[in-house]
Amino acid sequence: MSIDFSVQPDLDVTWDQDRITALVSAIITHERPDLKQYVLGVHLVNDRTIQELNATHRGKDVATDVLSFPLEAAGFVLPPGQRVNLGDVVVSYPRAVAQAEEYGHSVERELAYLVVHGVLHVLGYDHELDAEQRVMRQKEEEALQPLGYTR
Repeated sequence: MSIDFSVQPDLDVTWDQDRITALVSAIITHERPDLKQYVLGVHLVNDRTIQELNATHRGKDVATDVLSFPLEAAGFVLPPGQRVNLGDVVVSYPRAVAQAEEYGHSVERELAYLVVHGVLHVLGYDHELDAEQRVMRQKEEEALQPLGYTR
C-alpha cells in the first residue's frame, strides 16, 4: 500500500498523515480485501485549485469540498507485483475549515470525513439516489468511528 500525500505550497497547514493512512487503509481493507498492493493520491489544495479542477472535470465552475478521480479499470490485469493505482482524492482545506465550523467539530474530523468520502467515491460508491446516499453515509460513519470521530 502506498498513499502519496501532497499539500499545495501556498497552504500553511499539515495533516496527520499516519492517521489518514490508517483511515484509508482500513476502508480499502474492508471494502476491497482483494487489493494487497495499491497506490492512492491524497491532496490538500486551496479553493481556487479545486474550483479549477471542478470546472475542468465536472463542468461546474464552483469550489467544492472534495473531488475524487478514480483510475482503477475493473477487470484490467496487471503484471505480477504491480500496484493498482486507485486514483486521487483532492480536498479543499478552506472548505474543510468552513464546514468544520459550520458543523461544530474539529478541522481534523472534517478532513478525515472528506478523505473517507473521496475514497468511497474512488471505490465506486455514489450518493445520487437516496438508497445510495444512505449506504454511503453509513460507511462514512463506520470508517470514522474507530478513530474516535463521531457526529
